[in-house]
Amino acid sequence: MCPESEPEAAPAPLAGLSIFFPCHNEEANVDRVVGAALEAAARLTDDYEVIVVDDGSADRTAELTTALAEANPRVRLVRHPKNRGYGGALKSGFAAATKDWIFFSDGDGQFDLGELPVLAALVADGECDLALGYRIKRADPLIRSVNARLYKGLIRVLFGLKVRDIDCAFKLIRRAVFEKVTLEAEGALISAELLIKAKKAGFRMRETGVHHYPRQAGEQSGANLGVILHTFREIFRLRRQLR
Repeated sequence: MCPESEPEAAPAPLAGLSIFFPCHNEEANVDRVVGAALEAAARLTDDYEVIVVDDGSADRTAELTTALAEANPRVRLVRHPKNRGYGGALKSGFAAATKDWIFFSDGDGQFDLGELPVLAALVADGECDLALGYRIKRADPLIRSVNARLYKGLIRVLFGLKVRDIDCAFKLIRRAVFEKVTLEAEGALISAELLIKAKKAGFRMRETGVHHYPRQAGEQSGANLGVILHTFREIFRLRRQLR
């Protein structure tokens, strides 16, 4: 892994950029996050797209995204008729992306897309394939923070993955990574699987701190018992696969 660094936030041009958001019932946030993505992307390249992956939402997420796409051809909607889970939504986003670099963040708007140039600076010298944000201070309930610490420890023990914030949804990835890395997880393991397999394939990573803010609208999901049990099943399936 490349050494951690704290670059200046000056924009670093990218050859092309796909930004996508996995969204499930994010009608209160989708307009804001798409607008922020369009603004951030335009600072980095003339060749960009913004994709919303609607993961079987029961609200107006898809309808509002359709309206945004009709108003701006750089915006696209990918829709799952039924909810597939976080991993399924990320896989659809990676598959839909067409540009040389792919950035994703969650559709809840808890990150500042204005910090995307900080990640772009990490890859500007051509010596990094995955630029990983880590939350300087998590703006999540205590139980989620505790679960994240335990999860990170388990992944480190089982797979030797040493990153500061595995699940931070603020990552910039060279599209070529997916020519060698095939993702299978449908649930919360997806981010760890991506980093574990990318490291195993020899891709280079760098990390930098980004800010994390409280959710302004909508409801959090993902911490229920069913999700946790499914994640454990996927962890041990991946462990067997990589032996």
